[in-house]
Amino acid sequence: MSQRYVAYVGSYTNYGKSKGITLFDVDVENGYFHFLKEVSVNNCSYLTISYNHRFLYAVVDEGVAAFKILPDGDLELLNVAGIRGMRACYITADLENRYLITSGYHDGKMTILNVLPDGRVGSIASEFYNRGYGSVAERNFRPHVTCCQFTPDMNYICLVDMGIDNVKLFKFDRDDGEIHLADIIHCELNSAPRYVQWSGDGRQMYMVSQLKNYISVYNYVPGGTLPEFQFKQLVSTLPKKGSPVNAAVALRFSHDYKHVFCSNAGENSVAMYERNPDDGLLYNKFILPISGEYPKELEIFPDDRHLVSVNHDSSSLTFFSINYEKSLLVMCALPITIDHPNVCKIIAVEQ
Repeated sequence: MSQRYVAYVGSYTNYGKSKGITLFDVDVENGYFHFLKEVSVNNCSYLTISYNHRFLYAVVDEGVAAFKILPDGDLELLNVAGIRGMRACYITADLENRYLITSGYHDGKMTILNVLPDGRVGSIASEFYNRGYGSVAERNFRPHVTCCQFTPDMNYICLVDMGIDNVKLFKFDRDDGEIHLADIIHCELNSAPRYVQWSGDGRQMYMVSQLKNYISVYNYVPGGTLPEFQFKQLVSTLPKKGSPVNAAVALRFSHDYKHVFCSNAGENSVAMYERNPDDGLLYNKFILPISGEYPKELEIFPDDRHLVSVNHDSSSLTFFSINYEKSLLVMCALPITIDHPNVCKIIAVEQ
C-alpha cells in the first residue's frame, strides 16, 4: 500500500480570499495537489512541523498557533500563544519537540518558546532583540531577523539577520531554553543573508544571501570552546546574464541531500545544484523559470522527482517534474490559484 501525503500551504489573509492554511491531498506520482479544505488563521506567514510529525505550528498575527495533526492530516487547533513582539516571518522546531523559535523581520526579535508535552505552545523561555546598523545607504540598514536555526548538535542557535549582514551564534541550554551570545559570522556588506540549512549529516551549513544572489557553503566543526564555521564555497543563484533586479529566496534540499534548490524572485526561476556528499560542494545543473512571480518558497515532493513553487506575487502554485539525468525542469500540471501564499509543507499521514 502506497504512503499518503498531505500538503499545508500558509497564506496571508488581509487581502484576497485565503483563510490562512489550505490543505491539499498530494499526488506524488503525478506531482500535483488536490484541494481538501481550509483552516482559518490570521495572516499565516510561515509553518513548521514537529519532528515527530504530530503537530503543526503556524506564525499568525497573534503569535504562534499550535495544531494537532490528525491521522487523516486534518488539523485540530490546540492553542495560540503570543511572542511579545510583531508578527514573525519564520518558525522552527527543535529535534526533541520541546522548543520553538520565531524570527522577527519587522522588529529584529528572536523568541524561544516552550512546547508542552501535549503539543501546545507554552511560555517564552528566552528572547533577544538584535541591535546594530547595516549600510545606511541601502534599504538594509537595521535588524531584520529572517531565520533562526538550531545547529545539528542542538548546542547552539544561528540567528540570521539580513538587515545588518551577520549571523549571531548563541549557546543554547536545552534544560531551560536560556541563550548566551557566543560568536558572530560577518557576511559581505549588503549581501542580506536570508536562510541557513544543514546537510543531513550535519557537516555543512548552506546560507542563501538575498541581495548578492549566492549560496555560501561552510563546514561545521563542533567541539572545543566554540564550533568552527569554515568557509568552503560561494556559488551564484543566477545565470551570467540574469536579471539585474533579483532576490535569492528559498533554499531546499532533496530528501536524499544529493541536490540543493534555490528560488530567484525577479528572475522568477529556480536553480538546482548537485551536491558532492564527501565535501558538500555544489555544482550548478540548471537555472530555469518557474512560471510565476516571486517564488517565495519551494517544496520538494517525497519522491524527489517533483517540486512545487510557491509564487507569492502571482498568487499561484506551479508544479514541475525534475529530470536529473538531463538537468531539466518541466511543468507537469496546471497551476493552482491561491491568494498570496508564503510557505508549503508536505508530510506523510495515515491512509
